Amino acid sequence: MTVFNVVRFKVKAGMDGAFLDAHKGIGTSWPGLRHANIIRTGDGRYCLIAEWESQDALAGGRTAMIATLNSFRHTLDDLGGGLGVTDAVSGAVVLAAK
Repeated sequence: MTVFNVVRFKVKAGMDGAFLDAHKGIGTSWPGLRHANIIRTGDGRYCLIAEWESQDALAGGRTAMIATLNSFRHTLDDLGGGLGVTDAVSGAVVLAAK
């Protein structure tokens, strides 16, 4: 069953390049990852959307995801509202439109 995770980030001014560079190797360093895209949602705001083979694959990739986060954590601003520097959600696909 295909699973996605989505993570919102707010990047500090002038740190966009470092933030994006930190993600360049995730295709090979996150086991079980099928696809990942980072979209820009506003000034200094980004969203990572990742597709995984299964819930187990996502769970198995958490150590690698945390290691990647730790490599660029210094580039992030707090999102506010008690969220910290990331706002992450995940879940199984319940409807595939195409």
